[in-house]
Order: sequence, then structure tokens, then C-alpha cells
Amino acid sequence: MPPGPRGESPTRTTSASTGGRLPDPLTSTLVSAQPSSIVEQCRRAKAAARKLAPMPRAARDAALRGIAAGLRQRAEALLEANAEDVAAGRARGTNEALLDRLVLNPKRVEEMAHAVEEIAGQDDPLGHVLSEWTRPDGLRIRRVAVPIGVIAMIYEARPNVTADASALCLKAGNAVVLRGGSEAARSNFTILGVVHDALTKAGLPRDAVQMLPPGDRAAIAELLHQTDTVDLAIPRGGDALLRYVRENARVPVIAHAAGVCHLFVDAGADVEMATRIAVNAKLQRPGTCNAIECLLVDAGDASRLLPPIAAALLEGGCELRGDERTRALVARAIPATDDDWGHEYVDRILAVRVVDGIDGALDHIARYGSGHTEAICTRNPAHAERWRHEVDAACVVVNASTRLHDGGQVGMGAEIGTATSKLHWRGTMGAQGLTTFQWVLDGDGQLRT
Repeated sequence: MPPGPRGESPTRTTSASTGGRLPDPLTSTLVSAQPSSIVEQCRRAKAAARKLAPMPRAARDAALRGIAAGLRQRAEALLEANAEDVAAGRARGTNEALLDRLVLNPKRVEEMAHAVEEIAGQDDPLGHVLSEWTRPDGLRIRRVAVPIGVIAMIYEARPNVTADASALCLKAGNAVVLRGGSEAARSNFTILGVVHDALTKAGLPRDAVQMLPPGDRAAIAELLHQTDTVDLAIPRGGDALLRYVRENARVPVIAHAAGVCHLFVDAGADVEMATRIAVNAKLQRPGTCNAIECLLVDAGDASRLLPPIAAALLEGGCELRGDERTRALVARAIPATDDDWGHEYVDRILAVRVVDGIDGALDHIARYGSGHTEAICTRNPAHAERWRHEVDAACVVVNASTRLHDGGQVGMGAEIGTATSKLHWRGTMGAQGLTTFQWVLDGDGQLRT
């Protein structure tokens, strides 16, 4: 993932009448996000959340369909804004894998719109009776899904997060205060204009989706201190951002942390399948958090398995950093250092290690994994079952790519991120993960004695 927040220049929000675009040049209109304005925005979000929570599903879904339509209608303006963000990123020397997270094209804009439509078509996450029973005195007890309230979404680089987070929070009846990075500022504010227009047309409060200017870390800290108004903070980005949020938050946090994902190729594995999985998991989009950062191969079969897998990765432009046993089989691998284990490259670089069987793989992951996604390629049902039960990660994968641990791929339409913490949600997080519950007690005059 991209590095944490730097000394970014804050910027001014624009009205929906401008399509959410930032005036040009960007630097001529920058104003500081004062703490008082953040407090006020969070208060407005809290008031909007109260209005939004009882709204029927039809109204919330109408807003989502309006967002999807608006993304398509304003695609040209969005692509122009994004081109400016990308050009600025290249001028800063951002590497291509990280730029890939920022870039929008017609296909990706359509995917954003389609994802929002998919969210609209999902079952309502609110109002479900999660459990119920009746006491001997006739008191009816129910546990019912309800919105969390106000979500603070703090993220970097990827403008699709603006659309996804807005749609998922609205679907679950929450207000959201967005704080994206300066690298995607023009794209994000263009998307915000689309969202605000859709809210207005659907009769929902515009303050249900707000965006803080991308300023310095003091603005993030101020947002994380709003214990009276913000119910949950979700950081999504690099280690520096996540660490800063954890250290400064006074509100509850669900961490969407680094993706140090592994693929273990077991002895006896189908080498063709293992090769396809490794190449997809590493090279399809190396800048994503569900791309593998380390390949583990069973020493008992490494001489058969590793050379063809390594050849395919090298042919795809991947640099391999291997331990001694790896380099004995792959001449083009460069020596790995201790820093390569547990490192998130978000680039065409892969650590490779030959391990002593499944126990060696499990030990390595227990020490170096980030709790995101861990995969095994195996023909051994017993080893597959051990993987499912012994790996401590948000998602375990058997004979498939780690890239499939994604909201869109598992049928959620989109995700607000991948939670690597264990409370109250874990793994890819959609609208259902943005709900909590309340107890509902229905009686007929019962008293406690």
C-alpha cells in the first residue's frame, strides 16, 4: 500500500453545481482545515445519521442508483480530474504499482458504477432479527441489526474508495466523513459531487456523506478525537497511516492493515495450477493489499515445483528475493535479507523461501503474516484442512488466488476494506459489516422482581 500521510496540502470542498471538480490550479485554492470546521462537519454528520437511520430501503437504494448513473454521466469529467492527479503523482516520482491504484479509465469508472448498483441490489442489512426468544413471563427478546452511526473513513490513493465507502455506508444507514489523500484530491471531489447530487435527488441529507480537505496529520487527529459524534474510524492505507490512526484515535477503530499475504506450494501440488495461482496472485495487480508478498515452497518437492513457478514470475517482470535453498534452484534470484520476510512491497518484487513442509509454512506465516490472506496450493486434503483451521488470518484460501479475497469477488459488490483486526468484523467488509445491533424487548407490563 502507499506510504502514510505526508505534509499534504489541504484543499477546499466545492459545491455539487461544479460537479465536485476542484478549481485550477489546485494550489491556488488551498485553505487549511481548521479543527472547528472538522467538529462542525462531524456534528452535521451525526444529525444526518439520525435522519438517515429510519429511512426506508427504497430511499437509500434510490440514492445508490443515482450515484451509479452520475458516475456514468460524469465519466469524462472524472477521467479529466483523475488524469491531473496521475500527472501530479508521476511528477512526484510515484512508482507505477502505486500509480496503478490511483489511475481511472473508462473500464474502472464503469466498474465503480456497477459496484454501486450491485450494492443497491443487495438485501437490506438493517432490521434483520439476528436472534430472538421469549421468556417464561412472556417478555419477547430480539437482537436486531441497526446502523453504527457516523463512520470516519481515512484512506489513500484509490479514488474508487470514495464511491465504495459512500455507497456501503449509505446502504447500511450510516453517515460517513471521508478523508482521502491529496494524491487523489481532484478525483475524490469529483466523485463527491456525484454523490451529493444523488442524495439530493433521493431526498436524503447531503450531510450524510462529507469529505474533509486533505490536510496534514493534525486534521486526522482532530477527526479521531470526535468521541461525541464519530462512532467508528476505518483507516485504509499504508503502515504509517495505520500506525498514526491507532496511536491517536479516541474513537473505536477497525484496522484495515497491510497485506503481507503468502502462497504455500505443498509437496505434490499441481505445478501448472501453482504457477497460474502464483502469477495471478503476485502480478495481476501487485499494488493491491491482497497480492502475495512471499512464496513458500515445500523443500520435499521444491526441485520440481520452484523452477517453473520462478521462471513464470521472472518472465512477468518480477524480481525474486530468495533464501539459500531458493537460490540453489533459481539462479536469477537475488539474496533475501531478514527485512524481506514480512515486508509489503506493493511492487513487482516477491520474497521466496523453501520451507520444511506445511509445519514450516505455518511457522513462517505465524511469525511474518499480517493476518490478511493466506493461500495453499495442495492435493493433500489433510493439509488443506489443517490450513483452514491452523492459519490465523482474516481469509484462508485453498487452491485459488489471494486476489479473490475482495468484496466484489465474493459477491458484496464492493468493500470498504479488509479488516485484519478481530472485533467486530474480519476480512472483506461490506454493508453488513457496517451494522451493529440493539436489543429490543417487547412486553405487556412485565416487571423485575
